[in-house]
Amino acid sequence: MTTLKEIAALAGVSRGTVDRVLNNRGSVKPETALRIREIAMSLNYQPNKAALTLASQKKKITIGVLLFGPNNGNMFFEDVVEGVEYQRSRLTGYGCTVITKRTLFSLKAQLDAIDELLAAGIHGLVISPYNSPEIIEKINQLSQAGIPTITTNTDLTDSKRIAYVGSNYYQGGCTAAGLMNLITGGQAKTGIITGSPSILCHSERIKGFMDTLNLRYPGIQVLDTKANLDDEFKSYKATLDLLTSHPQMDALFFTAAGVYGGCRAVIDARAENPARTVKIISFDAVEKTKAMVKSGLIAATICQQPFKQGSRPIKLMFDYLSTGVEPEPIQYTETIIKIMENL
Repeated sequence: MTTLKEIAALAGVSRGTVDRVLNNRGSVKPETALRIREIAMSLNYQPNKAALTLASQKKKITIGVLLFGPNNGNMFFEDVVEGVEYQRSRLTGYGCTVITKRTLFSLKAQLDAIDELLAAGIHGLVISPYNSPEIIEKINQLSQAGIPTITTNTDLTDSKRIAYVGSNYYQGGCTAAGLMNLITGGQAKTGIITGSPSILCHSERIKGFMDTLNLRYPGIQVLDTKANLDDEFKSYKATLDLLTSHPQMDALFFTAAGVYGGCRAVIDARAENPARTVKIISFDAVEKTKAMVKSGLIAATICQQPFKQGSRPIKLMFDYLSTGVEPEPIQYTETIIKIMENL
């Protein structure tokens, strides 16, 4: 186990200086503090649990968590919340308070919720952000005020957040393109049903999907794209519109929620034309999506460890606020492909 003495020796400073930097006590030259934190990170320094408990109880750390939903049947964030609650229960003994708020896909709602969390006295923010310059500016303002932010599930790369935990959504789109090639034999006319254009992960998945098709699978043609705003009813209508407008369409790619509503539209379209087949790829494994995979309607769904997206950012934020050691800025969750046989 790495000690403060070892870090001090490598940094060429006193043990007291290392203690001040890692516990945010006193004033240390910025270049010295940066060197100490880099050494601590490279050695995977873990603070003594007893000392961490004492330090955190003195600071009375409060972490704000801002997530989307519940929203018209979109159950993905329920698993994220479960991860948040797991970590909250673990950190209670360290004197840490976690306040969770959830909003609809609305810029104003998210900005208002951030202000409410600030009024509650949070020391750090974990957020699944709305993709907007106003949210970027808000995160930057928090950084200037000494309140760090960690993004989860979806990112704002131009902001001053200290870390991101979630999937590599561009790679997820590339993976979806590869799967589409496999299940269609490289020849398909597909439609895309996406969530909100104001959520970066949705647009990046489409970009990864399109880039890979253009580069490797020219026999798969994207006929049209429609947004469902992660709403099951809107997804039903958008999917039915696609299938009706393009009778030659034989594949669908769902980038976000609304999978169940879209699949119901496929079932209804098939009732009108029993000979029609549509190959489907989706994201995530909420219960209704799993049921559609088990039934054979969805060929494959791409999962992204939502529990970890809830749990890990809380732990990272707590460690940072307790010790001052910055987390790795990009922490990707695993991309897992689920089919009927391995659900």
